Amino acid sequence: MFSIIEKVIFLQDVDIFKHITSEDLSHIAAITVEENIEEGGVIYEEGDVSDSMYMVIEGNVRLHVGESLVMIAELKDVFGAWSLFDDEVRLISATAFEDCRLLKIEKSHMLELLADNVGITEGILKAMAKRLHGIARKIGADFDKVQE
Repeated sequence: MFSIIEKVIFLQDVDIFKHITSEDLSHIAAITVEENIEEGGVIYEEGDVSDSMYMVIEGNVRLHVGESLVMIAELKDVFGAWSLFDDEVRLISATAFEDCRLLKIEKSHMLELLADNVGITEGILKAMAKRLHGIARKIGADFDKVQE
């Protein structure tokens, strides 16, 4: 099990938290929970309530729609992050591709933390905006290829 300090060190390298100070990361680290999932274990399924996000400490997680692979989440990848900001059900499933160790943040705990800390809120919004820009660029590039 990670100590709070080890969690902070880990979180410093997670893309969604790159714009957050170490002090603020300690508040985030305090609300994380470690989970061990065996190979083939279901983390969440399409249609489940979006109530938490996850980060990969060890192993790989298969993100998929039905049997169609969306991506493999690896070390320090975040998945389920949109659950922090909307009340929609999960659009994809997450299954342990191999034995995994994850950090989990529950939506209710994160919302309490965001309400009390503008620095954390701002840092996460910056990271999410960068993700959206990356998606838009990829869609634009894919669209350009289709038009050729």
